[in-house]
Amino acid sequence: MKNSTKKTQAVNAGKQEDADIKLVSAILLDACENRASDIHIEWVAGKMRVRLRVDGCLRESNVPIPAEMQNQVITRLKIMADLNEKEARLPQDGRILIKVKDKDYDLRVSVVPYTTGESFVIRILSRQTVVLELDRIGFTQSNLEKLRHWIKRPNGLIIAGGVTGSGKTTLLYCILQTLNSPEVKITTVEDPVEYIIEGVNQQMVNVNAGVTFARALRCQLRQDPDIMLVGEIRDLETVQIEIQAALTGHLVLTTLHTPGAPETIRRLLDIGVEPFLVNNTLIGTVNQMLVRKICEHCKEEYKPEDWVMDFLGPHKPKQFFRGKGCAKCHNFGYRGRTAIHEMLELDDPLRKLIAKDAGAEELRQQALTSGMISMKADGLAKASQGITTVEEVLRTCVV
Repeated sequence: MKNSTKKTQAVNAGKQEDADIKLVSAILLDACENRASDIHIEWVAGKMRVRLRVDGCLRESNVPIPAEMQNQVITRLKIMADLNEKEARLPQDGRILIKVKDKDYDLRVSVVPYTTGESFVIRILSRQTVVLELDRIGFTQSNLEKLRHWIKRPNGLIIAGGVTGSGKTTLLYCILQTLNSPEVKITTVEDPVEYIIEGVNQQMVNVNAGVTFARALRCQLRQDPDIMLVGEIRDLETVQIEIQAALTGHLVLTTLHTPGAPETIRRLLDIGVEPFLVNNTLIGTVNQMLVRKICEHCKEEYKPEDWVMDFLGPHKPKQFFRGKGCAKCHNFGYRGRTAIHEMLELDDPLRKLIAKDAGAEELRQQALTSGMISMKADGLAKASQGITTVEEVLRTCVV
C-alpha cells in the first residue's frame, strides 16, 4: 500500500512538472510570436499578471495563469535562469537560451522582490530580428548623408543620445556594421554585449572582476584600435578616456541618456568635461526616439481631434493617417516601430556658446538657427508621410 502511494505521488509530481513546463513555454512562445521586447510578470491583488511590451507599450498576455500554478511558474523560471529558487528576499539576474521555431532567443531575466511579491522582467533578444543597416532604421535621406559623413572621419567623438529603450545601442551597432571591414580594427566595451558582430572585438564589463568601463578602455587603447565603441558614458573618468582616445586618432562612438541633442552637450559639461575639449573632439550628437508605425493592413486617412490641430498650429501636416485596427495588429492600429531623429553638428556659433558654458535652451535655439531639424519636426514629417501618427509623435517627444 505504501509503495502504491509513493508511486502515485511520483506520477502526480511528474504531471505537475510537465504542466509547469508547458505553461512557461506557452508564455515564452506567446511573447516571441507577438514580437515582444519584454515580459513582465508581477502580482496585483494577490494574483499573477503577465504583460508583454510590444512596440514599446504594455499589453496583457494571451496566456491565462491558473491560480494554483502561479508559484510553480516562478519556480520554473528560476530553474531555467539558473537562479536560487529558494531565495525570495534578494534581487537576482539570470539568463535563458531558447529556440522557438528555428530561431534562437537570448532571455535576460531580472527578479526583484516587492511588497506584493517577486517581479520578473524578461528582456527578449533575438539576433534574427535585429536590423543592422543604417538605411533601414528611420533616417531621412539628409540625416543619413550627414551621419555617413560623420563616421568617415578618422578621429573624434560621436554620441548617440536618447532615453532608455530608444534604440541607441542598435544605432551604434548599425554604424559598426557599416564601418566593419578588414582594413580597420574595431573594439567595444559593453554592459552587456547584446549582439555579436563578426570581425569586431567585443568586451563585456565585469565589475565583480574589476573590469570597469574605464579600466577596459585603458587596456583597449594598447590594442591599436581604429574605432572604439563604449556602451555608455557613466562618469567623468570614462568620458575623459574617451576624449583622450578621440584626441589621439581614434573614432569613438558612445551613448548618453539625454532627451535631445543640445541636452547631450549640456550633460557633457555638467559631468565635468572642459568646454574646449568638447569643442575639439565632438563631431556631433544624434538623438533618437522610437515611435510606433501605422499598421499597413488597416491604414486610413482621418481628421484628428481639435486639441491636436490646435497644438500643431501652422505646422500641422496636410494629411493625417492612422490604423483603424485589424487582426494583423491585434486591433491596436500599430505594428512595428521606427526611429525619429535629431542631429546636431558643431559649428562656430555653437562652439562659442559651449565655450561660454551656455545652458541647454540657448544651445537648442542656436542649433535650430544653424539648421538642426528637431525630433518633433522629424516625427511630424513621418506622420505626414503616413509612417506614424501625430498622436504618437506628441506622446513620444519630450523636447
